[in-house]
Amino acid sequence: FWPSENMLIVSDLHLEKGSSFAARHRVFLPPYDTKATLQRLATCIAEWNPKRVLSLGDGFHDDEAGQRLSKDNVAHLRELMSGRDWIWLAGNHDPKPPENLGGTHCTSMHIGALNFIHEPGQDFAGGEIAGHLHPNAKIRQRGKSVKRRCLVGDEQRLIMPAFGAFTGGLNVLHEAYNGLFEPSSLRGWLLGSDTIYEMSGKRFVG
Repeated sequence: FWPSENMLIVSDLHLEKGSSFAARHRVFLPPYDTKATLQRLATCIAEWNPKRVLSLGDGFHDDEAGQRLSKDNVAHLRELMSGRDWIWLAGNHDPKPPENLGGTHCTSMHIGALNFIHEPGQDFAGGEIAGHLHPNAKIRQRGKSVKRRCLVGDEQRLIMPAFGAFTGGLNVLHEAYNGLFEPSSLRGWLLGSDTIYEMSGKRFVG
């Protein structure tokens, strides 16, 4: 949540991922991911009552996800969107988010010195906030390891964790992150059950 902009920022909701796996891959996951994700989103909206909500791409798991939404989930989503500026950034899974649900559709958004985009790129001018990679971090302490979703960044770029209920995570030491951060200033913000733990990237393990 960005207080001065009264804006809630989320990434990678992947709504209707469960129904996509059933339709496309014959993998039958419990069909409750959209409902769980919207409930989580509703909790955040109730907490901060944002004027604007920005989804950093992959709000939907595929281009047909909007057609598979149940009536109850459509009604819930529209209730959350009502009275707010809602921006859907295009992602690699949903380059054309459903237009029938409303909101503004674009590929990126600039606010002040910050550039919001779905997929982090090698060429950028700084001040980038992205999603796409679903970061998680693993640390080892007293012989035990803990893995959590996290925000990860340096002084120029921040990558947000996936918000969706069925979204997995990619370890921040994976080669997919190569070249995205300055190693000496790498930091992570691990999501605990009721707080956030800030840690130096030097503590991360694969």
